[in-house]
Amino acid sequence: MNKRFATAILLASATTLAACARQAPEELPPPPPTDTATPTPTPTQTTPTGPQVGSQAHFEDAVNGQNVIYFDTDRFNIDSADAAALQTQAQYLARYPQIRVTVEGHADERGTREYNLALGERRANAAKNYLVGLGVDASRVATVSYGKERPVALGSNEQAWAQNRRAVSVVIN
Repeated sequence: MNKRFATAILLASATTLAACARQAPEELPPPPPTDTATPTPTPTQTTPTGPQVGSQAHFEDAVNGQNVIYFDTDRFNIDSADAAALQTQAQYLARYPQIRVTVEGHADERGTREYNLALGERRANAAKNYLVGLGVDASRVATVSYGKERPVALGSNEQAWAQNRRAVSVVIN
């Protein structure tokens, strides 16, 4: 009886599989075109890489990190290294006339708060005036003095003070 049962299951399985077999389509698809020309590829859209134009990162990349100029103790004059950095900034601003910047003036921790605010203002204005002298419209350059309130280097030594005596150009969004 086991043989008969196994044979019946085998026949039922074969019948079921035969019923599921694929049938040929009623209509065949058209043959491929015989044109031998190579198809023209569609241009792919490329997205720009890097920082967005008008951002602080884009500005710093474009001026090779020369958005900061440094000053000697109690000075606000533009030296040759500062002039080169400001020329690079002016070229960037000429390329992107819609961009505005703020020049932030800073001082080291020595001196009174009032003295350092005034010195920071002179430093910011010196950088702005140099940019304006290079052709940047004065309305595109604002100034602010932070005096000794925003140091980048903490410490009471010449190295820290030298890093804090600066003017920084920052893009205004």
